[in-house]
Amino acid sequence: MTVASLQVPVIAIDGPTASGKGTVAHRVAQALGWEVLDSGALYRLTALAVQQQGIDPNDENAVAQAAYGLDVKFQGERVLLSGVDVADQIRHESVGNLASKIAAYVPLRLALLERQRAFQQAPGLVADGRDMGTVVFPEAPLKIFLVADVQARAKRRCKQLKEKGFSANLDDLLEDMRSRDLRDRTRANAPLVAAADAKTVDSSNLSIDETVKVVLDFWSGVGFRAV
Repeated sequence: MTVASLQVPVIAIDGPTASGKGTVAHRVAQALGWEVLDSGALYRLTALAVQQQGIDPNDENAVAQAAYGLDVKFQGERVLLSGVDVADQIRHESVGNLASKIAAYVPLRLALLERQRAFQQAPGLVADGRDMGTVVFPEAPLKIFLVADVQARAKRRCKQLKEKGFSANLDDLLEDMRSRDLRDRTRANAPLVAAADAKTVDSSNLSIDETVKVVLDFWSGVGFRAV
């Protein structure tokens, strides 16, 4: 971590799938006028590229090479892969499940590490993912670990998918989510775990607005000072 980067504050928001961290991160960034990083999108984009290019998903080095070659641009709600908006495609459950699997690959994590850190630009960054506070931005002055009951998360994801016009079965989503949670928490490399100095926020019974307020209140109390 360079002195220059320490002058740009980061709010790291980690948590399991469908805990609401992506929406919360975007709302917090909007409130502060900061940049936002959806790190999970980079893994999903890699998974989509693996599918599109017919790459063997068990070949760790080939998957990492796909990540190095990603032509990605984030434009508001749009996620461009080689100039094509794939924002909806990367939310398919098949892509998410593959992303969770390949996220354990060390070569892939190394391939995406510096790309993620490059998002740390003035006036500040809100980064969401699973290892933002533990690996990517360990010096972040505020780390949030956002959790929610798995039933609540499955219902949220089911609602999101149906609103986007995708078919979704709650029982199947619940089973997939439990499997993904176990995989994310038990992987050898950068497992999903709260940083030692993270603030744990349970959003099971909170609205998005209420969760955003909790995070902003925590930030107000940080008293960040650039070096």
